[in-house]
Amino acid sequence: MSSRDEGSRTVVEVAGEIDVSSADALRDEISNVLERERFDLVIDLRAVQFMDSTGLGVLVGTLKKVRSQGGTLQLVIDSERLLKVLRLTALLQVFTVHDTLEAALGA
Repeated sequence: MSSRDEGSRTVVEVAGEIDVSSADALRDEISNVLERERFDLVIDLRAVQFMDSTGLGVLVGTLKKVRSQGGTLQLVIDSERLLKVLRLTALLQVFTVHDTLEAALGA
């Protein structure tokens, strides 16, 4: 996991699996970003092969936090597998999802 500022937004890049054993690391990375008062986030999930309900919980919690601060959260997903998880949980209607980082940063 890593994060970097891109203008007014902060990009959090995630790779591997987001599950019960790695969700705390993602939560910590996002907390560090929010502590710097960066509330417009783009979470790049293109390198994520698997995400379970724990990972979804981190994303939903992050969405609530940034919205409470007047910020935004966008996801970058190009995997049909992850999109299917969001679709099945009805979270595809909740999140703004792009298939490229460029699209998310241009939005």
